Amino acid sequence: MSLKIRLARAGAKKRPYYHIVIADSRSPRDGRFIEKVGAYNPMLPSDHADRVKLTSERITHWLSQGALPTDRVARFLGNAGLIAKPTWNEQPKQAAPKKKAQERAKAAAAAAEAAA
Repeated sequence: MSLKIRLARAGAKKRPYYHIVIADSRSPRDGRFIEKVGAYNPMLPSDHADRVKLTSERITHWLSQGALPTDRVARFLGNAGLIAKPTWNEQPKQAAPKKKAQERAKAAAAAAEAAA
């Protein structure tokens, strides 16, 4: 059984609230879970103390049992100092400039270099 530390959505429509739970990776997002270990309220400002609440001793227990955090939860745990901060790509591949835009940028850089 592979365990995940992930978000389970709660709250009303257009008012999200997430529970941070330990769940089997095969169970549904909002379905059965083993233990609730925190909460995340994205409606609060990013510097608010109650935006992310974590039960650190239970999270370290489950991490020692082999539970793997999802990307978003890994970011929360890294900010709390429970695990090493995950590294993120500078720019997603989907948002990267396409081939023609890259050629135009290269040509503009070459023209600016030739003028200088």
